[in-house]
Amino acid sequence: MEMFDLSIVLIGIIFVIIIVLLNSIKQINEYEKGILFTCGKFSGVLEPGWKIVLPIFQTFRKVDVRTKAVDVPEQETITKDNVSIRINAVIYYKVFNAGKAICEVQDFYYAVSQLAQTTMRNVVGSVTLDELLSEREKISDGICEVIDKATDPWGIKVENVELKDVSLPEEMKRVIAKAAEAEREKQAILTKAAGEVEAAESLSKAANMMGSTPGALHLRTLSTLNDLSSDQSNTIIFAVPIEVLKAVEGLNKKFEREATQDYSVNKD
Repeated sequence: MEMFDLSIVLIGIIFVIIIVLLNSIKQINEYEKGILFTCGKFSGVLEPGWKIVLPIFQTFRKVDVRTKAVDVPEQETITKDNVSIRINAVIYYKVFNAGKAICEVQDFYYAVSQLAQTTMRNVVGSVTLDELLSEREKISDGICEVIDKATDPWGIKVENVELKDVSLPEEMKRVIAKAAEAEREKQAILTKAAGEVEAAESLSKAANMMGSTPGALHLRTLSTLNDLSSDQSNTIIFAVPIEVLKAVEGLNKKFEREATQDYSVNKD
């Protein structure tokens, strides 16, 4: 009878030991780190795999070390030139020291989000609206640098910050649209003026070339008449070539000189 009772006790003890061992086995996935505490004190970081954690005496927490993308809520802030805007962003970070992430800050998920919000408001408030719209990448890098420096003691590495959207008041949108329209009109006028200058220079070169080349103007006149003659409805007024006019002018001068000479002879 006593042997039977002893066997039952042994079986019970073995059963309890098996249950304790099964509860002591903890699985840590490849993308996780385990933070082990023994009697409330930090004991070390557990690598991925099956680990034994003694109940009552030891506890542990898992920390995901993959890169996380956190959507920073939309923030209302005022730029350096006193323009009220709303802006939101996405921050990418990962845990590089799981022990610090658990021991140095209460909730690093919440802490990083709050730090990103305040930093984003401070950085945007130090630049003008034009700088914010034209140098978005530079401002994002500035926000990332500030957050990364502040989270280093927490064992967190901030990899990137991307500004998603910048919302402007309706009246500011209209002002920017008018300014953009005025700039486009200015460019159009400048382009047209530059084209007219080039055209005038080309016409001047063509006129000089025709004037210095014998017969060039006459050939140009004949070419123009040929183009006009293709349409029978046109009424053509023939323009006398400049060479003919010059010849007539030369004859007139010759006749005038001869007449002057004859008058002088008769007078004598």
